[in-house]
Amino acid sequence: MGKFARIAIANRGEVAVRIIKACEELGIETVLLHSEADIHSRAYRMATKTICIGPAATAESYLNIKANVDGALAGGAQAIHPGFGFLSENADFAEAVAKAGLTFIGPAAESIRSLGDKVHCKELAKKAGLPLVPGYQGENQDVAHLILEAERIGFPVIVKAAAGGGGRGMKLIKSSAEAKELIESAQREAQSAFGSPKVFLEKYLDRAKHIEFQIFGDSTGNVIHFFDRECSVQRRHQKIIEEATSPSLTEDLRRRMGEAACAIATLGKYKGAGTVEFLLQDGEFYLLEVNTRLQVEHPVTEEVLGVDLVKMQILTAQGDFVHDPKQVRVPRGHSIECRIYAENPFMGGVPSTGLLGHVEWPEGPGRRYEYGFDSGDTITPYYDPMIAKVIVWDETRARAIQKMIRVLKDSVVFGVHTNIPYLIEILSHKEFIIGTMTTRFIETYFADALKEPELTSLDKKIAEGALLQLRGGGTSVESTNNSPWATYWRGI
Repeated sequence: MGKFARIAIANRGEVAVRIIKACEELGIETVLLHSEADIHSRAYRMATKTICIGPAATAESYLNIKANVDGALAGGAQAIHPGFGFLSENADFAEAVAKAGLTFIGPAAESIRSLGDKVHCKELAKKAGLPLVPGYQGENQDVAHLILEAERIGFPVIVKAAAGGGGRGMKLIKSSAEAKELIESAQREAQSAFGSPKVFLEKYLDRAKHIEFQIFGDSTGNVIHFFDRECSVQRRHQKIIEEATSPSLTEDLRRRMGEAACAIATLGKYKGAGTVEFLLQDGEFYLLEVNTRLQVEHPVTEEVLGVDLVKMQILTAQGDFVHDPKQVRVPRGHSIECRIYAENPFMGGVPSTGLLGHVEWPEGPGRRYEYGFDSGDTITPYYDPMIAKVIVWDETRARAIQKMIRVLKDSVVFGVHTNIPYLIEILSHKEFIIGTMTTRFIETYFADALKEPELTSLDKKIAEGALLQLRGGGTSVESTNNSPWATYWRGI
């Protein structure tokens, strides 16, 4: 297979920017396949070429297989990188890309079907003898039958989308009374997000940790793992803070879980980047799912191992990447990632949209920022409200936590509310600091909106000045403080 001269990107936001940067380093041009709503974005300005594939509605643009393939062909690309979310785990999309004579940068359609489909994945894991959470993965999707299965498993039970991940189409059912409504809701969300209403059921583990392993299959199909990440800090089943490596694993657990991750990926004939997710409770681990794509939190693995997973994906798709058996990878230091969402933490996380004012990410050693929007761009209501990822690295976990809090306090985002104050509260909590948090951490300690702090007269002047700036009227705020953003208003 020849080298790619141009790659199309079937995604948006910060992940599109991440892929463009990897392509630039490899000397490859890019075609951004975007919706009408995303012309005011960083990726739109950075891509070599841009092609509009439809209106804001995802079903008509980012989830439209034909529109994406046609756009890539029209843009003269030889390959398509799907990023994460949208069509990244859609086997039909991978197949359509191949039929069009293009290369899908990711696993083969057969691998996506056997591992990415959560139900098929569990059947494969069962054959391989991997530990599974008790549940139901049958073909009968009748709601009445699913309710009976949930009662058989015993509440609480989680209903999940078979074709996706990332918390979409996932609901916690605590009793028979709410089962019908939540199962139907999960089926609707699964259809909307992944194009399939199929769901499955699992017993809910109430004090589990979420541990995942980054696996990578090279051009020859040799699969190894790049160690683990801990993602136990989740809100409504969506990760908020991730770190590498996990503070919860013994060396023996790490070895056994890593071997299990590689075993199932090898059975699925996996090539490229993927993630095998586990739940860990009382010293026992259970396979959760396999995500057949790049993961949002991949940067923390890159930071502790010194690798570039996106470049490796591209080289593997070209047939140019083979694991070096002489290269021993050992994690160094500790890395933490925080997802920055445009939302109001003082109103329980209500999305915050609008024009971005001044934005500033403080530079410094061991700090990395991946963002999809600059000052003057608009945060729209059409998509996931994540606007950036902040990643830090330091020699120890304690110092990485300390650095992340400092970085978040020094970050400036005007124009929309952000969850920065919320993240600082989480990072400062005793359970997070000692590393004992479980997937119920947020539900237990941060179920309610943050209490809004009282504003000083200076805070109010700064806020008024920022508002004037956004409206084009400049600011006349007096500054008696060298760091005027040293209050919660940095997260407006």
